[in-house]
Amino acid sequence: MIRWPLRRKKTADAEGEAVQPAETVQTAPLVPAVKHADRFTFQDLVTEATADIGSRPARLVMTILGTVLGIGSLVATIGFAQTAAGQIASQFDGVAATQVLVTPAEATSGSQNKTVAAGRLPWDSAERVQLLAGVESAALLGEVALAEDETITAVPINDPSAPVPASPRLFSVSGDLLDTVEGSIVTGRFFDGGHDTRADRVAVLGARAAERMGINRVDSQPSVFIGGVAYAVIGIVDGMERRSDLQDAVIIPMGSARADFGLEAPAELSIRIAVGAGPQVAEQSVLALQPDEPDTLEARAPSAASDLSQSVQADVNVVFLILGVIALLAGGLGIANVTLLSVMERIGEIGLRRALGATRRQIGSQFMVESIVIGFIGGLIGAALGVVAVIVVAVVQGWAPVTDPLVAVAGAVLGAVVGWASGWYPARRAARIEPVAALRGG
Repeated sequence: MIRWPLRRKKTADAEGEAVQPAETVQTAPLVPAVKHADRFTFQDLVTEATADIGSRPARLVMTILGTVLGIGSLVATIGFAQTAAGQIASQFDGVAATQVLVTPAEATSGSQNKTVAAGRLPWDSAERVQLLAGVESAALLGEVALAEDETITAVPINDPSAPVPASPRLFSVSGDLLDTVEGSIVTGRFFDGGHDTRADRVAVLGARAAERMGINRVDSQPSVFIGGVAYAVIGIVDGMERRSDLQDAVIIPMGSARADFGLEAPAELSIRIAVGAGPQVAEQSVLALQPDEPDTLEARAPSAASDLSQSVQADVNVVFLILGVIALLAGGLGIANVTLLSVMERIGEIGLRRALGATRRQIGSQFMVESIVIGFIGGLIGAALGVVAVIVVAVVQGWAPVTDPLVAVAGAVLGAVVGWASGWYPARRAARIEPVAALRGG
């Protein structure tokens, strides 16, 4: 209660006598003004933003469709990349994890720093390593170098006027090659240890080399001429996933290469091992082959993951990721376009709200929340469709689907982020509309 004092003032009555007025007058209490809180809450903001979304269902569907395609493409492409990379890695690792390759170590000699082999593989290397634990099969391989004027043909006639055809490569191998490189017989048979010991002139053709030379059967006893020497073709082989280059080659026994072409030593020893036995076999094989000088041989054991498979996986991820980002950019532009169109159509409404007391921040927040909700809905649907697409394609192809749950969750969140980024400019433009200009324009 605040009392304000009044000055004493004498007044005269009818008789002229002074009348003393009251000393004080009690005034009404002064109550300070109370600032009312903003009644436009966050719940009201969400209600206003979502109300306009549902009022235009056709436009909502078209807007969400762009985001669905963008997020769905991104999630699906990442899932496809992970699934394809996993499939590629499993194929690479399935071969690499069960193979050990032993070759002579390289050394530098001479004034010209020429690289030469420091050691030699024994001719009975395959028999030696097969006694080791974890070894399933082994085979010696060596490429035979022919003279420049020597060719490999299927016909013995030499026509000087005809162009010289490109000769296939010539390899000499031991008898357990097919089991070691997982090859298969297309027709005929493969040579055995007897052919090798006797140095018989027999040959086996890789599938592609046989097709190029016009040989598709062996019952007619075809021959190939290696440097003018006839070799009877006894079989055609295919497969050989571990050494696919042999499909384009002519294969002869190791003993025949030593007798006819002076092969000095095998070039490599391929060993097929049990899974997990790589380090042990690699360490023991060089000791079994060269106990006095194990450093002259080099054994390459399978690593935990194939470097080639990791490189392929990275390339696949980059390609699919670029495609997904392009699709997502298209969806974001769609949201921005529709939100800006909504602002232009509702200029009168914006002006009325501003005239009734709505602030610029409230107007901008309304359109921003509207864009975020549209983006989140599209991201949620797109992420779900992307995961379903990955699973369906993987099942149809017989692959193991690989999908990261975080990618699906991130897809929905990314949809909201795209909506926020797409709605920023339209919301800012709506917030800058003045009430008078909006109502006059409306």
